[in-house]
Amino acid sequence: MSDNVGRTAQRAADLALDEATVSSLRSHLPRVARLVVAEVMEQVPAYDVPFQGRMGRVIEKAVQVSLESFVSLASSAAPRGGPLGVGVSAASELGRAEARNGRPVEALLSAYRVGAGAAWRELSVEAIAAGADAATLGRFAELVFTYIDELSAASVAGHNQQTSSAERDRIVHLDRLARGLLIGAGEAELESAAAAAHWTAPRTLTAVLVPRGRLLTTAGVLDPRTLTLTEGLPAPDRSGDTGPDSAVLLVPDSGGRSRQRLLELLDGRDAAIGPARPWLLVHESYARAVRARALRDGLVDADALLPELVLHADPTALADLRAAALAPFEEVGEGAAERLSETLRAWLLLQGRRELVAESLHVHPQTVRYRMNQVRDLYGERLDDPDEVLAILLALGRS
Repeated sequence: MSDNVGRTAQRAADLALDEATVSSLRSHLPRVARLVVAEVMEQVPAYDVPFQGRMGRVIEKAVQVSLESFVSLASSAAPRGGPLGVGVSAASELGRAEARNGRPVEALLSAYRVGAGAAWRELSVEAIAAGADAATLGRFAELVFTYIDELSAASVAGHNQQTSSAERDRIVHLDRLARGLLIGAGEAELESAAAAAHWTAPRTLTAVLVPRGRLLTTAGVLDPRTLTLTEGLPAPDRSGDTGPDSAVLLVPDSGGRSRQRLLELLDGRDAAIGPARPWLLVHESYARAVRARALRDGLVDADALLPELVLHADPTALADLRAAALAPFEEVGEGAAERLSETLRAWLLLQGRRELVAESLHVHPQTVRYRMNQVRDLYGERLDDPDEVLAILLALGRS
């Protein structure tokens, strides 16, 4: 920007219009401002609606002020640097305002180019009428477009500053929203956080737990509305530890038929996927994903592990259940206990169909018969009690 300031100030010093010419130009500035606004509206579609009505009058006045600043800059009586600073500050603020309104800076730069052309066309005519010679007119043209370059640079800088600031604020709000969702904050708090982050709530969210180093690459293949959290993940109650190197993604609307698409996108990645839940209840999905990660490595679909998740929901209760239900096997050696328990599990799951049990265990049906006779000797009437059978089957569930 300093180079532009130097060039603009130098060209203004080289030009130094006399006061008669400056006075003549000033008298035409209201008309020139109206023409500039009209031409910008015609040639830059992004500013058609914004320049209409009351806003149009405000913009027209702003253009006139900028033109007055420029003409003052060109005057031989102007103090060096004063008018230029006013114009640059206004341009910078205009850039910030455009960013706040969500308009790209390219539209503003187009408006500057169109406006500069229109202003030069009108002001040059008046300068000639006031007696400016060809050499003066050439320097006047250089000053116009150097000044516009200066205003453009200031607006770009202002737009970038506002965009960066707004994006930083939004990231902070998104982080707070994600954290609130994971800890199960109240509805009012979450809706307020979503509004502050300018985040439109989906119907459902699905929690996906991934290694922290894979967060960005994983997020890159998912819905851009996906929320992420990497630092200080809350520990779900009774659901285990996320680990120090974990991150979480909250993926919008990936339930039902869309879940298969999510699984395909994450295929080959190290990820634990919780169930889809209404967005306000995604902490339940997060807790399930954490528990699923404790059971398996690689790509883990919690919906496919429901029996195991239920079985391992209370590890101490499971240990007590196994100790009680499998106590009869303590009467035989470790190797025999393993073979007999494996046979009993298959027998119960296959409803006592000996041929199928033998096929699943890759043994002869007579072997199955022999082993089951041993099991009955150990358990006695307990195998006739449905509650006992349920306890035994749960105790024999795969870890």
